[in-house]
Amino acid sequence: MAPVAPTSQQWVEKYRPRQVKDVVHQEEVVLTLTNALETGNLPHLLFYGPPGTGKTSTALAISHQLFGPELYKTRVLELNASDDRGINVVRTKIKDFAAVAVGPGVSGYPCPPFKIIILDEADSMTEDAQNALRRTMETYSKVTRFCFICNYVSRIIEPLTSRCAKFRFKPLLDNMLSSRIQFICREEGLSLDSEALTTLNHVSEGDMRRAITYLQGAARLYGSSLSSDNIISISGVVSDNVVHSFLQACRTGLFDQAQKAVADIIDEGYPVSQILSQVCYASFSSSSQVDY
Repeated sequence: MAPVAPTSQQWVEKYRPRQVKDVVHQEEVVLTLTNALETGNLPHLLFYGPPGTGKTSTALAISHQLFGPELYKTRVLELNASDDRGINVVRTKIKDFAAVAVGPGVSGYPCPPFKIIILDEADSMTEDAQNALRRTMETYSKVTRFCFICNYVSRIIEPLTSRCAKFRFKPLLDNMLSSRIQFICREEGLSLDSEALTTLNHVSEGDMRRAITYLQGAARLYGSSLSSDNIISISGVVSDNVVHSFLQACRTGLFDQAQKAVADIIDEGYPVSQILSQVCYASFSSSSQVDY
């Protein structure tokens, strides 16, 4: 098949939800933020959950819908807390932005009288920085709202979590992933058979961003007609034949065979975490074949 026409735009960005209502499988968040769009009243927010479930997309969507393209740059500050995670950032960049008074709104958008600071990967912030941030939240709460995004809510100090409305983002179900992937395939002119779609669901593990990235990588490398083997190759998942050979060698009870199987895996350079994950899956699977 002919290769897919190259494009500089990542599909993750191209197909990112633009409105809150387009975010799937996060009903509580969508309901709360839809009400916020109608009333213009937004609390401090804490989004947590596995990667690729829509946390950042939701924060960006609500910000765009509240302020529109004209005011977005002046009313919204986006920071990746894994890079800007020290106390000096809180005392300078965040505090300076939070302290600025808001100007008039524009017609056609709610434009509530506050700004939004989005802190992505907030669980990477140091404890000192989080403690300094608590004081900033108290002082400027009338003109600034904070949106914390993290994978592990336990790494956010309690004084911050207690000031936020907390929402857990759930991993996406297979049918929801499949629906979105099929839509992208139609838009991009790709052919993805049912086995390849099932494989993509398995290797992405409920992570929409990962699924779309694998799909685009496979399309660029293998063309517009994709198979299960293409998805496995691009995702770095270990072949099920390798996993089964390893398990069979272990089950023989013979040390030499098990050692040889381990040596073969090491020689191929397979990641240990991936091997262990698939071995556990294969060991507890009721079927005789690992379905990847």
